[in-house]
Amino acid sequence: MKEKKNRKPMGRAGSLLVSLLITAAVGFVYFYVSLPAINPQSGDFYSFLLLLCLVYTISVFALSVKPADDNVVRTPKEKLKEWFQFVKRSCLPVLILFAAIVAVAIVGQIISMPIFRASAYRELLTVQTGDFAADVTQISFDEIPTLDRSSAEFLGDRQMGTLSDMVSQFEYSGDSTQINYQGRPVRVAPIAYADLIKWFTNRGNGLPAYVVVDMVTQEATVTRLSEGMKYSFSEPLNRNIMRHLRFNYPTMMFATPEFEIDESGHPFWIAPRVVKRIGLFGGVDIQGAVLVDAVTGQCQYHEEVPSWVDTLYVPTLIMQQYDYYGTLVHGFINSILGQKDVTQTTSGYNYIAMNDDVYAYTGVTSANADQSNLGFLLCNMRTKETHFYTAPGATEEAAKLSAQGVVQDLGYTATFPLLLNIAGEPTYFIPLKDAANLVKTYAMVNVARYDIVAIGDTVPVCEQKYIQMLTDKGVTQTEQLPQTEATGKVAEIRTAVIEGNSFYFIRLEGEQVFYSLSAAQNREVVTLNVGDQVAIDHGVATEGSESSILDGYSLTITRRAPIPYVPAA
Repeated sequence: MKEKKNRKPMGRAGSLLVSLLITAAVGFVYFYVSLPAINPQSGDFYSFLLLLCLVYTISVFALSVKPADDNVVRTPKEKLKEWFQFVKRSCLPVLILFAAIVAVAIVGQIISMPIFRASAYRELLTVQTGDFAADVTQISFDEIPTLDRSSAEFLGDRQMGTLSDMVSQFEYSGDSTQINYQGRPVRVAPIAYADLIKWFTNRGNGLPAYVVVDMVTQEATVTRLSEGMKYSFSEPLNRNIMRHLRFNYPTMMFATPEFEIDESGHPFWIAPRVVKRIGLFGGVDIQGAVLVDAVTGQCQYHEEVPSWVDTLYVPTLIMQQYDYYGTLVHGFINSILGQKDVTQTTSGYNYIAMNDDVYAYTGVTSANADQSNLGFLLCNMRTKETHFYTAPGATEEAAKLSAQGVVQDLGYTATFPLLLNIAGEPTYFIPLKDAANLVKTYAMVNVARYDIVAIGDTVPVCEQKYIQMLTDKGVTQTEQLPQTEATGKVAEIRTAVIEGNSFYFIRLEGEQVFYSLSAAQNREVVTLNVGDQVAIDHGVATEGSESSILDGYSLTITRRAPIPYVPAA
């Protein structure tokens, strides 16, 4: 029987070459899967470098180590000394690089900490003081979103079930973005491949549609594309949107891309470029974005994004930057110990559509995070222009509980409030959902006095009751409400009982609009006849509103129409 020969260790040059090849192979796989930015401000970049150093060192050691000699007995100390000598001889440059990377990462973290750079962190966000009644105009009913994100995505997912030719191959992605599309607040989301097999059989044509949910009418539609989207998150290989971005921009850091459509309905991915403005790792901010055509994959970086883009920033980043602004007002030590003048954002946010832009709203409270707000922020999600409005009152959570308390017998749950300007008053608008995630009714809660809660099955009814409660409680006077006078001859009278209250709807000759008057507040309206000459003080229609009903506040009959003589039978 032949004696088994011991394997000779690989030569120095050979082991180094093979180790480099192994390191390159592992590095390529890691880069392809994890997609780290080749950027010294990215923490993933340092992890990538450390992994390469570790793989190289292990490979060199494994390929160069000598086989054990049974005739030589070495103590553990001698073995350790021999190992260190080998490492020093073969891997010293790599070990120096490893130590340097660790040192840079540690020092970078330290010099980026708020304790040393408090003023720089405060300057991340510029906050202006605004006048709520002047800046936030009353929006019309056809512009008020009545859904929250979960409800909108529930409707979008349910709409997929109506498409028999798609439902077995594709599914609703659940990754929606709120935008303004052709002047309306909507949520848009791409569809996704149902599974890996469905991707393999359909990838040639791409994703054939996206879902649009109107946040006002609660209508969900599937928009089919003439050419499918080839780039998305549901692509597992090179056409995955993150991998496509990384291969085209290897040094850029990106926030999570958001799906949007332009005004013509063409789909894009908006990938905000992340920069660190403080030290090496601190002060996360956004500087422009890469716009990726979801159909062709064409990429273009914009320092200033087009005006149709609505989601360059995200509310969580703005809230983080305001927390720096509010807590570091007198330095880092004060933010921990004295907390003089320290403020912070509340726990949630919502969106408001104004001037064809999307604004994020969140409340501002004291450091104690009690049940009262000091005011609130509105931030443009495209430009980061941020305003603070002083409005002491209830927090969003307190307002939700107040609204739920009115309908507690029905078991409805409140969505996160939307901030509106109703009759010049900061007002929480709160859709209330049932267990099936469908909106059933609406509430309006006054920010300053959250005991003023109006409930209505429709937004106009809710607003009418809310405005009346403001007047009854002395918060506003009728003459303070935005209004004008209409005069003319009564052409038509209609009546309705709304939640136990009698309302008269008056149309004047030559007009299409009806003026709504409460019989409880204007008793003379019950004596009104067609042909009477009247003057009606009424609310002002908001810009862009197409409502056919306006709130009437007072009625004056200036001349009675003659009652026609009817001879006795």
